This record gives sequence, C-alpha cells and structure tokens, in this order.
Amino acid sequence: MAQVTVFGAGAMGTALAMHLAREGRQIALWASPFDAAVLPALTKERKHPGLPEHLPESLAVLGPDDLAAAAKDLEMAVMGANSAGARTLARLVVEGCGAPAKLVSVAKGLEPETYLRMSEVYTAEAGHGRVVSVGGPCLAPEVAQSLPSSVVFAAADPADAEAAAAVFRSKDFHVAVTDDVVGVEYCTVAKNVAAIGVGIVDGLAKVTGMEYRNAKSALFSQAFLELERLVVSLGGRVETARGLAGLGDVLVTSLGGRNRLYGELVGEGGEPARVLRELTNRGMTVEGVESTLDVRRLAADTDLRLPLFAQVHAILFDGAPAESVLDCLKG
Repeated sequence: MAQVTVFGAGAMGTALAMHLAREGRQIALWASPFDAAVLPALTKERKHPGLPEHLPESLAVLGPDDLAAAAKDLEMAVMGANSAGARTLARLVVEGCGAPAKLVSVAKGLEPETYLRMSEVYTAEAGHGRVVSVGGPCLAPEVAQSLPSSVVFAAADPADAEAAAAVFRSKDFHVAVTDDVVGVEYCTVAKNVAAIGVGIVDGLAKVTGMEYRNAKSALFSQAFLELERLVVSLGGRVETARGLAGLGDVLVTSLGGRNRLYGELVGEGGEPARVLRELTNRGMTVEGVESTLDVRRLAADTDLRLPLFAQVHAILFDGAPAESVLDCLKG
C-alpha cells in the first residue's frame, strides 16, 4: 500500500489526511513550522481547531522536527499549503528529504508576485512535472465529516491524475480526472473572487433586511459567465469551466467558506483591509483578496471586460461602496 504524507496541517490538508486514514491508507500528517499554532491541538486533543471531527486513531501526526519520518518510504506527497506558502513548503520538503516522486496540490490560486499556477511552482521546486492539481467543490469541514464530495484531479499526464485519484477515491469521495491543468487551476483563481461578490450581497441583505434573492441569483450567473470567459481565454476548456472545477466550485464557495464570509463582512460595512486583518488574526486565509488582483491583471492581459470581477476589485481596493457590486447587473 502506498505511503502517503500530507505536508502542511492546514484545514484542507488535515481533512484529506483524515479521509485517507479512514480509508485504511498508511498516512502521516506533517505539521510545518508554520503550523505551530494548531500542532498542540492536533497532538493532544487529536482535533484541528478549524474542523468538526477528531482525527482517526490511525493518523500519525508529526511535528516540524520529524521530516525524515514523514518522508520514509514516501510514494505520494500531498502539499497542504495555500498558494502564498506553496513554494516555501516545497522547499522545506525537498531540502529536508528530497523531491517526492508524485505531488498532489490542494492550493487554489496563483503564487503572489510571480503569478505562477500551483503546478508550475511545484514543478520548479521538485524538478519534475508529476504534479496533480485538485479542483472542484471540496470544503474541508465536509471532507472531515465524510460527507459526499466530488472533485477533479488534473495532471499533464492523465495517468498521474488517475494514479492519485485511485488513492483518494471512496464511496463518499468521488474523483474525476482531466489533463486540462490550465483550466482547472485558473478556475480556482476566479471562483474565490466570485464568492466574495456573492458574499457582499449577503452582507447588504443583512444590513437592509432584504433577501436580495433575485439579485444574488443574477450575480451568481454573471460570476460564472465571467469565470468561463476568463478560463477559456487563458487556454482552459469550456467543459472544465462548466464542470466541477468551475461551476461546481463557484457554487460551493458562494454558499459558504472564508471568501464568502469576507465578502459578507465587507457588505455589512466593514473596511476591506481591516476585515482581512481580523480574519487573518483568526487563522483564516482569504485567498480571494489576492485573487481579485490576479483576475484584474489577467483580464487586462486578455483584453476581457469582466464587470463583476472589476467591481469587486473596485470595492476592495478603490474605495467603491459595497452596494456598487449590484451595478454590474445593469447591463
């Protein structure tokens, strides 16, 4: 049976480690130095503070000094960093125990500054292209609870995606595979911006006492349309945008999650930078803020008009009022 280690004990990495352990996999969860705040809870309480379930007894939790043990007989590395920390985590792993033969990336977004996709970051650090990127609707708390989930694994070589999928599949965790890495990874960028936009409408609804169901439905449709245009213009396939990685992930992220929560707080009147600081201090990574900047740049590069995404940018960075998110529905 393949030895799998999840490197990085964030909520998603931990949830996937829990899933694999429940399926009888030989699995370890390695907490990096950046996971120091959650390591005591993982080892003493056997529970991640951001997840509703306790860790399975069979899941081994290793600390920063146990990197060699985490890499012993390793066949597949699941990289649990967010997009900003992906390269740092990869370097810790590669310098500490060599490049894993296969990598699975759970991060969604682009690397800040370089604008590289996650598969490009991990390929550069590992020295090979056997990298699988995860997309689709996959909220960590639900994975931790073994609730039904369907995701898509993307790799340049479909055989690599299928090999990783075979490790993860279960009756509650369904995995489709594709070689459209570009499409899947750009979907992960745009979907968080869409969730912020929908969240802003939720915040406006709380302030006014109105539900805004018509407006939110129209805004969701606009968000998906803009995601599809962007992904296809960047080389992804239209069927990818219309599948789990695009439409599916936009829906689940708009219904719940950190990016939607951030948007809601901004919609209620919170100053965007202050709201971001407060959520960060609570241990929440809101990747959609950086993704809003990425989408603006990508839209400019491809000469695309994306009214909703542009308005979200204006609200977050240019001082536009939260209610202006509805302006994109005026045609």
